[in-house]
Amino acid sequence: MSGWDISNIPEQGGRRIVITGANSGLGAAAARALAAAGAEVIMACRDVEKAERVAAEIGAAVQVCRLDLADLASVREFADSIDRVDVLMNNAGVMAVPSRRTADGFEMQFGTNHLGHFALTGQLLDKVTERVVTVSSWGHRFGRINLDDPNWERRRYDRWLAYGQSKLANLLFTGELQRRLAAAGSAKLAVAAHPGYALTELTKHTESFFGAIMAVSDRLVAQSVEIGALPQLFASTAEVEPGAYYGPEGIGGLRGYPIRCGQSKAARDERMAGELWQLSEKLTGVVYPLAG
Repeated sequence: MSGWDISNIPEQGGRRIVITGANSGLGAAAARALAAAGAEVIMACRDVEKAERVAAEIGAAVQVCRLDLADLASVREFADSIDRVDVLMNNAGVMAVPSRRTADGFEMQFGTNHLGHFALTGQLLDKVTERVVTVSSWGHRFGRINLDDPNWERRRYDRWLAYGQSKLANLLFTGELQRRLAAAGSAKLAVAAHPGYALTELTKHTESFFGAIMAVSDRLVAQSVEIGALPQLFASTAEVEPGAYYGPEGIGGLRGYPIRCGQSKAARDERMAGELWQLSEKLTGVVYPLAG
């Protein structure tokens, strides 16, 4: 698998792929690569104006639809507008932002990165023909799920621990979704990916001194978004293992071409995955049409 790049993407003609957060960074890079391979790409973005500029550069193979993952009403409206999708790429995310709330009162990172995608996937799942790809992060390794206070209402907010929790939730969600798909006898796949350290716009929105520090390391260490997007492109188009996790092969998983990679012990906790699933259904009001 080492050395896999966009030249290895199979012909995508006839496939429809929804990419959340495709107006910049990894999502935009993935949209360009998939459209170039023949896919019909739906860019599901909160910033429609910015997405339209990216779409104009790509061409007629893409369309832009509004989706704000921090607003469950927007998630439902978008899901209702889609009649079929072969691959759902849950790419959008926020990182280490100041303490903020979504439209529904969730902590912004948990609400956007996990709950928004949980609700979106649940409402689209019957329309998905092939697979759900969810983008996590190396940062899941410092994440811990607090089922009693997932939205940081009784704890002192820590932006990085909140980010880690949301990215750990992405992996627990992927594993649990795959188990439920298998139990229901479905051939659909749930897989996850991470970009390593890629030069995205996430670090520009921390509104803290961390942003300035990371701006320096971005220039010294980070790989391009085109390389960073390879794991999620692999997960979306190649032959993959059900429930598997893909990321860069080199330098501690921070850089390089995509390979199957390891997850933290916490990310493999099936009991926690089941409890998080139940909590997520309760918080979002979205119940999946699958056997547990």
